[in-house]
Amino acid sequence: MRGRNATKLSVFVLLGFPTAPQLQYVLFLVFLLTYLFVLVENLVIIVTVHRSAPLHRPMYYFLSTLSVLEVWYVSDIIPKMLGGFLLQQKLISFAGCMTQLYFFSSLVCTECVLLASMAYDRYVAICHPLRYQVIMTTGLCVRLVAFSFVSGFSISMIKVFFVSRATFCGSNVLNHFFCDISPILKLACTDFSTAELVDFILAFIILVSPLVATVLSYGHITLAVLRIPSATGRWRAFSTCASHLTVVTIFYTAMIFMYVRPQAIDSRSSNKLISAVYTVLTPIINPLIYCLRNKEFKAALKKALGFGQVPT
Repeated sequence: MRGRNATKLSVFVLLGFPTAPQLQYVLFLVFLLTYLFVLVENLVIIVTVHRSAPLHRPMYYFLSTLSVLEVWYVSDIIPKMLGGFLLQQKLISFAGCMTQLYFFSSLVCTECVLLASMAYDRYVAICHPLRYQVIMTTGLCVRLVAFSFVSGFSISMIKVFFVSRATFCGSNVLNHFFCDISPILKLACTDFSTAELVDFILAFIILVSPLVATVLSYGHITLAVLRIPSATGRWRAFSTCASHLTVVTIFYTAMIFMYVRPQAIDSRSSNKLISAVYTVLTPIINPLIYCLRNKEFKAALKKALGFGQVPT
């Protein structure tokens, strides 16, 4: 491939999920309903947290921010998928592809840092409960969220800049349902080792560093929980972290399967399937994990819907 004439592509073709025409309409309906469900459940969280004074606390502030990411995330990918299923609109301009890649990468990187911030919030709540309100001030929460967005969007800007400088030859068909770094670089016909190196270094910084911070936070949390004398107390303390720990586990498991798999098991079809699970199912599951067992949030939701009162 590197011996062919290099060209500057103006459009890519998103292969998506090639199936029979009838099944394309089924997929359209499935992803449309999924998209609407993600929008509704996350918007419900955002509005409920905003309108309920008892939920104006760091944990729920971070949760509503995570919901904003989920809504933005699916809106970056699914509408283009729906056009492909229903209207067979599989073309995407080079600029459009880079834009989609930029926001996808930025939101993933932002979520990494935000999850680490949420882990720190749980660490302070369990390990320093008497100082929680002094440490986790509104100002600190705002700075943590702002840092999440600034770091995620800045690092992604550098990554996308190097990817966009690659030249392509031959096929312009992306074997994926959205613009991701790996399928794009597979079409490059010039040396893209620099882009790969930059992507690896920045991914290490933005993925591994928050993971280390999260692991350290939960290491301290585990030691603090084990020092609690009663089993009931230990369970109550751990249950406040269970939802966040579950979301972190799902997030990093998906990241590993999507980007850190050995070449021996790197199937393009399986990569699309795993990406679909992450990009579609995760935004559905995360709000359910956080809210279904949260009595305080459910009480606030009932009040917002007019079905009950929040206890004071």
